[in-house]
Amino acid sequence: MVARHLGSRFLRPVAGYSQQAFERLAQRWDGRCPLVLDSACGTGESTAVLARRHPAALVIGIDQSAERLERGRRKLADTLPANALLLRADTTDLWALLAERGVTLAHHYLLYPNPWPKAEHLQRRWHGHPRWRELLALGGQLELRTNWQLYAQEFALALRQAGQVAALRPLVAEGTALTPFELKYAASGHPLWQVQATLDGGAPSHPSAARAGEPGRERAGDQAGKTPVDR
Repeated sequence: MVARHLGSRFLRPVAGYSQQAFERLAQRWDGRCPLVLDSACGTGESTAVLARRHPAALVIGIDQSAERLERGRRKLADTLPANALLLRADTTDLWALLAERGVTLAHHYLLYPNPWPKAEHLQRRWHGHPRWRELLALGGQLELRTNWQLYAQEFALALRQAGQVAALRPLVAEGTALTPFELKYAASGHPLWQVQATLDGGAPSHPSAARAGEPGRERAGDQAGKTPVDR
């Protein structure tokens, strides 16, 4: 499945709300500072932590749920750092729009997604999604964290199948937890796992540059565009 997705394009059109989010990103980003992506950010609490961790970068938190993002905005109130931006979009739509324009990330975080555990739901896991190739094209320092060892192993294997060097290791606690899930799992004694990879990519380019064809014209398939449940 991974090989098939690497060699084909996904034809599902980009959702209107994802296009709007992309335009907001393009207005905010100057194309010069590092760009950090917090995919499936949930309430955006992880985005706030990452923005403090990467003060010189613009940190974008993406989530499909307007309700979750609004709840996060209320909770964070005035504490969301100025270099953080929360956007409602289909995560993989935004990957496609960025990759289409040759944007390279500095860092990309996939933190505690809730992967679909049944074998028939493999396409709903990040590494089984038809837009896996767009994730890889974004480059940068990629990091996945999860409390499910098998999921981490699958993710690392998919990276290696794509020719990337992936490091899988137990997560050692270091200061502030990145997400509420990380804090909860650690407090409950769950073993946590981390996959890291340095993906190929060049210098950042502005989203408005090098428009190449229609957004989202990629391979069609049975996958309806569902992504792992946002945290």
